[in-house]
Amino acid sequence: MKVLLLGANGQLGWELKRSCPAKINLITCDYPKVDFCSQTSINECLNTYQPDCIINCAAYTAVDLAEQESKTAFKVNHEAVADIAHYAAKNNIRLVHISTDYVFNGENFKPWTHVDTPCPESVYGKSKLKGEIAVQEILKDKALIIRTGWLYSSHGKNFVKTMLKLMTEKESLNIVDDQIGTPTWAHGLSKAIWKFIEQKITGIFHWTDAGVASWYDFAVAIQKEALETGLISKNIPLLPVPSKQFPTPAKRPFYGVLDKNYTWETIEITPVHWQVQLIAMLKELN
Repeated sequence: MKVLLLGANGQLGWELKRSCPAKINLITCDYPKVDFCSQTSINECLNTYQPDCIINCAAYTAVDLAEQESKTAFKVNHEAVADIAHYAAKNNIRLVHISTDYVFNGENFKPWTHVDTPCPESVYGKSKLKGEIAVQEILKDKALIIRTGWLYSSHGKNFVKTMLKLMTEKESLNIVDDQIGTPTWAHGLSKAIWKFIEQKITGIFHWTDAGVASWYDFAVAIQKEALETGLISKNIPLLPVPSKQFPTPAKRPFYGVLDKNYTWETIEITPVHWQVQLIAMLKELN
């Protein structure tokens, strides 16, 4: 099977490349090789490779900047996705599209299920939801949409690597403790995506690691495990603070935990707790 990976330079794209099954002929493409703000460029890329399946990891992910650059955010997260979906429908190509927990407003006290009604509040979340809707309307039941959140990897920029850097530079850190989600090692998600593709599954699914945490919980775990693995050498105070102390242009979901039970049952995969995955990633970094 020939699979075209769009957005290959990001942390999930990087993990998909290294976890790719041997039987898959994987072709990768990203900006500037393809301009996701140009329908012509997108079609030229797809015509060049003519894949059997497309994995779309490409996205405008600068959450706060999207509030100012809404046109670009919608261009990449909605219009480009619609262009890809139209091409897939016309050429009978399977599409796997990656979305986000930001399609929900976070005003919930239980994990969001795949059938809950999306209600985004940020430009980023609204643009990603428009992309989801385009995929569903154009490809009907012939596409796979996977929502995830709080991704990190040993590749690229993410919360874990930022914390490790700050923990070596600062004498203390203030960490938000009133935003709840699930840290997710992109490597685990990449393996789940290949399993979805192998089983030819379609529909909307949620994927993160198991468990829940605040950003403060996550930072505490990062420091503890990084000290044990020798990635950092000093233990600094981590102080829990409310998010109102860090005002941002985009509103973050208070509760972004996704319900994964339907996913775990569908692809018959054993969930792994985020703390276990964090340890594995830090050992890899070390």
